[in-house]
Amino acid sequence: MKGTLYRALATALLVGGSTTAMAASDGQVRVNQLLASDPEYQETWHDVVEKEQRLPDWVLNLSGISEQQMSAVEEDGDRFLVGPLCETAQKCINKRLIVAFSWDKEDAYGMLVEVPEGLPGDKSPTRHADYRWLGKPDEGMQKLLQEQLKRDPNWY
Repeated sequence: MKGTLYRALATALLVGGSTTAMAASDGQVRVNQLLASDPEYQETWHDVVEKEQRLPDWVLNLSGISEQQMSAVEEDGDRFLVGPLCETAQKCINKRLIVAFSWDKEDAYGMLVEVPEGLPGDKSPTRHADYRWLGKPDEGMQKLLQEQLKRDPNWY
């Protein structure tokens, strides 16, 4: 009886503890929840940003606003968990980050996009944006991150 109870308890703990990791691996997580979901994501992101200079805290900690869940995307035969992060909801057009983590959590990439504040509404943010690559993405990964940005209906 005790053995069965202990096995049931252990199973419940394992299932409960892996729920967050499972959610992160199938895209049911937002970028601002990712680092708290699994220490491997924390370690990988730390490796990406540790030698970067002058990154804002919301980028360093992935602590901005994420209104969309991350999605699974394939690039050159590899799967990535990809999603957007904004500094604040009000400044999303001006300061945003698109991140991609490899499925095995070994690699991460980012594209920090900054558009000058006060840009008139008739001016295309695309033409006035500054892009900063994080994690040394190759050309294929850069294209993937740019495609994610283009999904935003407010980005033209």
